[in-house]
Amino acid sequence: MIDKIKNHINELKTISFQSLEELEEFRIKFLGKKGLLTIFFSEFREIPQEQKKEYGKTLNEFKLAVKEKYDKSKISLSKNDKKNIFQDDLSKPGQPINVGAHHPLSIVRDKVIDIFKMIGFELSHGPDIEDDWHNFSALNFPEDHPAREMQDTFFIETNPDIVLRTHTSTVQIRHMQTNEPPIRILSPGRVFRNEAVSARSHCVFHQIEGLYINKNVSFADLKQTLAYFTKSMFGTAKIRLRPSYFPFTEPSAEVDVYWGLNSETDYRITKGTGWLEIMGCGMVDPKVISNCGIDADEFTGFAFGIGVERLAMLLYQIEDIRMFYENDVRFLSQFKFSDR
Repeated sequence: MIDKIKNHINELKTISFQSLEELEEFRIKFLGKKGLLTIFFSEFREIPQEQKKEYGKTLNEFKLAVKEKYDKSKISLSKNDKKNIFQDDLSKPGQPINVGAHHPLSIVRDKVIDIFKMIGFELSHGPDIEDDWHNFSALNFPEDHPAREMQDTFFIETNPDIVLRTHTSTVQIRHMQTNEPPIRILSPGRVFRNEAVSARSHCVFHQIEGLYINKNVSFADLKQTLAYFTKSMFGTAKIRLRPSYFPFTEPSAEVDVYWGLNSETDYRITKGTGWLEIMGCGMVDPKVISNCGIDADEFTGFAFGIGVERLAMLLYQIEDIRMFYENDVRFLSQFKFSDR
């Protein structure tokens, strides 16, 4: 067996390679999982005790010789391969480069953020996991509100309640607790609801919520801000506000933008009205301001919340929210050249 290994060592001196393919065959034959080195090492236990020392020494010499032969040959062939690049036909068309694409939710999110940054809004972030006070109590949710139940919210712990946040309003609470007015922030991020996954709803989605706190902030300021946003986002400032209810704002409203009735699709998505609901908004409830240690008699403010998935579905005419989370390259590649 020792003589057999020595013969292979001598054989290495006569081997030469003309291409990287031949070198790869050499690697598989000698260094592969089923190669000669593996076989010789596995047979070590069968060698008589008095020959093991010489066998081990010879086998290590063989191993080093094989590795040295492979490494030097690889460097030499790689250099020659680079020299041959310029021998190719330079008139050949180039190889196409596969360019990645931004996710449609990222495109819409970044566009919304850019619009509000132009009028002084700053970004503020918070944790995905929240306690009951930040997620519900500080935002004026009553004790018997349905959102506090397990059928609507993902609970991580109970007594005390720790949940996956159901909105990014929690970021606003944290920011107001640690910053003095004036406050003008956007809080984008993931939120979680215990909902059945369907074409129109998902248990995970994205929100962008805005907050402005200052002296003498009025509903007129809110309306002007929303008109600026819809003009920048949709090309029209024609909006309407419908009365609504949110625990943390009073008065509250749903915002509709006039989409128009220029096609069959417009009739379908607006249900023949020409109007599309895009967000909720309202004046921040004084109790919420007080909960954060800010004087509600001196400061007022407004807040709004935008569903990124809903906005993307409207802008790109996507009918199934699940498509955003399936990572289907055929779907995602359609947004390769979308404006950011």
